[in-house]
Amino acid sequence: MSEKIDLSNYVPSEEEEFMNVNQRAYFRAKLVAWKNDILREARETLDHLAEESANHPDLADRASSETDRAIELRARDRQRKLISKIDAALQHIEDGTYGYCEETGEPIGLKRLDARPIATLSIEAQERHERREKVYRDE
Repeated sequence: MSEKIDLSNYVPSEEEEFMNVNQRAYFRAKLVAWKNDILREARETLDHLAEESANHPDLADRASSETDRAIELRARDRQRKLISKIDAALQHIEDGTYGYCEETGEPIGLKRLDARPIATLSIEAQERHERREKVYRDE
């Protein structure tokens, strides 16, 4: 079983069996790398916020600093939610359900998964979902 896939050389192919060992290892590595990048950025943000906690004597500087801090914290909150989606995708890899649409049970498609590895719906199911949301939003 090839758990260590060189992401620079392996590209999942439609000719292979869907979600074979190599594809699962590829997406696992991609998700773990993405999660590690997010965690690294979060640590950098915390370091930056600690450095920025200096008191600004000028009111405009203080307001600007507070706005920047709020934007960074909102971005980190979005990334925290993204980490939970990444963790869910990793769990789906472990339990053998990764890559299959939650609505139809059909394969999501390698191109979609490569572009959005946390996708849980096929393109068709996602479009139906978005159309339903739009209808409810417009009412």
